[in-house]
Amino acid sequence: MSPLLAARGLTMTYPGSPTPALDAVDLDVLPGESVAVTGASGSGKTTLLHVLAGILRPTEGTVTLTTSGGPVGVHALDDAGRSRLRREALGFVFQQGLLLDELSALENVAVARMLGGVPRAQAEAEAANWLAALGLAGLEQRRLGELSGGQAQRVAIARAQVTGARLIFADEPTGALDSRTGTEVLDLLLAAVAQGRTLVVVTHDAGIAARCDRVVELLDGRVVTDARRAESAA
Repeated sequence: MSPLLAARGLTMTYPGSPTPALDAVDLDVLPGESVAVTGASGSGKTTLLHVLAGILRPTEGTVTLTTSGGPVGVHALDDAGRSRLRREALGFVFQQGLLLDELSALENVAVARMLGGVPRAQAEAEAANWLAALGLAGLEQRRLGELSGGQAQRVAIARAQVTGARLIFADEPTGALDSRTGTEVLDLLLAAVAQGRTLVVVTHDAGIAARCDRVVELLDGRVVTDARRAESAA
């Protein structure tokens, strides 16, 4: 099976740092799998996610994403091109941020479609459907301050999927949640994989990693383990 996302020789060096945050990382992400990226603080896992997602451009190396229009060299795009790719082809669920406090739950999801040129009425109808599917029917007009942490993450998951993005990136998506709510959020992310999405999740939680198809461990910016669950490999 051809990879949905392929990284080769990824190196990322920040100005003033004597050591690279990423050091010649190779990684393939296959369609329909869930990949947990783990490692100690400072191992490079969030930097890897940001480079794979086109948030950062690597110092060296390539990132190739297979889209409906063919392969795209994410590393070679300019800022505008990477922004467009993130908006149209990728979904994001982060521990904090990216949702807009001044918007309602419905508006936070709908804006992802409106940025792609979808009329407001259609975007809001699609957003309402996703919120309902994720258990938030009746809460569409609430602002973030009126939602629990778990509800806010459900809004983020709805926004990550409303555009039809095949690939979802999640950075510590349960880090600010209690264990029960965190399990519910992970269930929803893995349900998206079961429906055909692909998930790359950065986590320090061994329980989350154990539920993913693969675990990629980083140490000092290098991949030291890339292991697939036995039942996934069978």
